[in-house]
Order: sequence, then C-alpha cells, then structure tokens
Amino acid sequence: MRYTGPKWRINRRENSQVLGSNDKWKRRPTLPGQFPTLKKRPSEYARQFREKQKVKRMYGMSERQFKKFYKMALKTEGNTGTRLLQLLELRLDNVVYKLGFATTRAQARQFVTHGHVLLNGKKHNIPSTILKAGDEIELKDSIFETPLMKEILSYNKAYKVPTWLKALSKGGSVIAEPTRDEIDATIKERLIIELYSR
Repeated sequence: MRYTGPKWRINRRENSQVLGSNDKWKRRPTLPGQFPTLKKRPSEYARQFREKQKVKRMYGMSERQFKKFYKMALKTEGNTGTRLLQLLELRLDNVVYKLGFATTRAQARQFVTHGHVLLNGKKHNIPSTILKAGDEIELKDSIFETPLMKEILSYNKAYKVPTWLKALSKGGSVIAEPTRDEIDATIKERLIIELYSR
C-alpha cells in the first residue's frame, strides 16, 4: 500500500529529501514522534535498513516491488548496486519526472496511471515499466492545457534534463542507461546490497 501520510515526517525519519519538493522539513532536526530525540549513533544494521527505506520511499515502491528490482539487478553482470539504481532510474514514472513534466515522482506516477502518457506511441499506464535506450515517451496534448501542467512547466523552467535523456517538446526519449555519476550521489547502494545479502 502506498504511503499517503505527512511527507515531512518521512523526510525527518530518513534525514533526507525523500518526499515532496521543498526542504522546509530541515527546520526540525529531531526524529518524528510525540517525544522526539536527537539522532543517536545507529548500528550497522540500522544504517543498512534506513538506507533501504530511504531509497524505497524515494521511488515510491512497496517492499515486495523493491526486492524484485534487487533480484533483477542480482541476475545481471557488473556491480549489483549500480545496476539496481539504473533499473530504478529507468522506471517510466521516474523518466517522466526526470524530463521535468512533474515536480515529484508521485505526481509523475499519477500521470502514468491516469493514462496521460504514451510509450512508443501507445497508451501505457504501468509506472514501474523499465525503459531501455531508444524508448520514447509523450504526454497527451490534453494535459498541456491544464493549469497544473502550466504551473509545473513554469516551476521547472530552469530545470536541466539529465544527459542520458533527450527532452522533446511534449515528451522525451532514453538515449542510454544512466551511469553511476548521473544518479543521486547521496544514495549509498552498498548498504542496501549488504542488507539483502544477509
């Protein structure tokens, strides 16, 4: 089941920008809860678990779905951690978000599930679909007429699309798989792999 509660609570729990699009949550340095305490030094397991929770929530996935992506990464050659992050970045909802047509991944996911996105010219409503080099997405003309999309495009006016994607007027395409340097540097994927390897 998707998390629909307070975004700041999750950001404070993970001490990272996981949900939402602003960093006002940083004004409160304590953990969430009725009797919050300052963060104490966590155990190695706690560090691994929190990193996994952070990334899972960042991409809006359930535990079952996230573990499925880990198993897919495990079956491929090369660095498992890097491959896991590449698969997450290549999700359809994330690509819509990275192209600047949404201010959050949750918003991008909603556009996909509501049928506003075309994948290679065909209507596609599965946010977790993993795209590959050469795939092209396009948003329907009708959504560009809404006040919401006009606000999003205005908000993202100075946004720079990652080099592994090519932006088009009403969509974009995947040029290549992202390299580790092009993915969020704050993610410590090694901790996630160590957790699942236990």
